[in-house]
Amino acid sequence: QVQLVESGGGLVQPGGSLRLSCKASGNILNIYAMGWYRQAPGNQRELVARITSSGSTNYADSVKGRFTISRDNAKNTVYLQMNSLKPEDTAVYYCNADLRVGPIVGAVRNDYWGQGTQVTVSS
Repeated sequence: QVQLVESGGGLVQPGGSLRLSCKASGNILNIYAMGWYRQAPGNQRELVARITSSGSTNYADSVKGRFTISRDNAKNTVYLQMNSLKPEDTAVYYCNADLRVGPIVGAVRNDYWGQGTQVTVSS
């Protein structure tokens, strides 16, 4: 069974910073990519940032220059450093991972999601 456990959300003032973490655990054979999505009330879930196993990254235009995604392959963990936060960044942030999980015989590749962590930017 695969688990994605997120941490680091909270309440921050505009202009402040937060760092989200997401650790993947379970019978993981390969991690192809990990990323962060967010969903604000009344909105669809949208991609925030994504990083592949080779280190390639892509970001939503709205967060470029403010957010940085990184990963620690040895720890199966992805991070999202969020700086210069704005009220419009308020949302539930979800970790996503594109994984191949075991056993080796019959391994499958699938998308997995964390439970979400609330980020609120408000004065």
